[in-house]
Amino acid sequence: MKFNIKAFRDYTAISIGAFLLASGISIFLVEARVIPGGVTGLGVAINYATHGYINIGVAVWLINIPLFIWGFKVLGKQFGIRTFFGFSITSFCIDLLRGQIPGLSFVRPFEHEAIQNMLANDFLLFIIIGAIFVGIGLGVVFKFRGTTGGTDILAAIAQKKLGLKPGYVFMFTDFFIISFGGVIIHLTGISPDKPALTLTLYAFVLLFGAAKLIDVIIEGFDYANSAIIISQKYDEISKEIMNKLSRGATALHGRGLYSDQEREVLYTVITRKEISLLTEIVENIDPHAFIIINNVHEVLGQGFRPRI
Repeated sequence: MKFNIKAFRDYTAISIGAFLLASGISIFLVEARVIPGGVTGLGVAINYATHGYINIGVAVWLINIPLFIWGFKVLGKQFGIRTFFGFSITSFCIDLLRGQIPGLSFVRPFEHEAIQNMLANDFLLFIIIGAIFVGIGLGVVFKFRGTTGGTDILAAIAQKKLGLKPGYVFMFTDFFIISFGGVIIHLTGISPDKPALTLTLYAFVLLFGAAKLIDVIIEGFDYANSAIIISQKYDEISKEIMNKLSRGATALHGRGLYSDQEREVLYTVITRKEISLLTEIVENIDPHAFIIINNVHEVLGQGFRPRI
């Protein structure tokens, strides 16, 4: 059987992402009594409701199993081995880092002096770090075509069966789970220092921050820009772009609707550092030129580094 280096890379990355996700939950959010969204948040709420009798990882895994079977039947193989692997390794890592794996109970990083000191003296920073771990972890998992199951499956089924946008499904389920977790925290009184409402609001802020971080991991920071230049002196400008920036440019034929004049429109892609030089070139040649600059998340081709 031929060794698949790409699949090995993907599963390794998914494992790393799952571990980072589990770290954010087990070390930070559980200690802070802040409920994350998704099935993981539901697992945390069940753990609180049973006063720790049901482990978080076990609860998350048990909830995911019927969802996985349902998703496999409705959606087919797209929710196959990667989904099962994703939520299984995440569940294992959560319980591992909580010291709840038989024979590995000594693995309890949340009890470290630095962690407890931060929890007691800088709660906001503690929550932010947890959100960073969760966001980066999920971002890595999604980047390498993995999934942690749960609401991902619900969103995909709702899109196929009901035509609902995944974003709405995530928003509704996360709102319900976080609110449910807040009620559990209030009823069990497991956080005497902070009101349940305060912790619930923290959870919503964390959800937003983690979502933005996921986008950054998947799409990357804007490392390139596209520029559209409209000028009668397009020929001079294109030569300067090629000579001074060593960038190519494409001339697109266009017609101004207001002036009813036909002209060439230049299109080029540059790095962020080259924006000021490009605008200087254009302004020196034609101060009346019209320039539009947009962010670009992905550029494949000579002169630009590819995304992973």
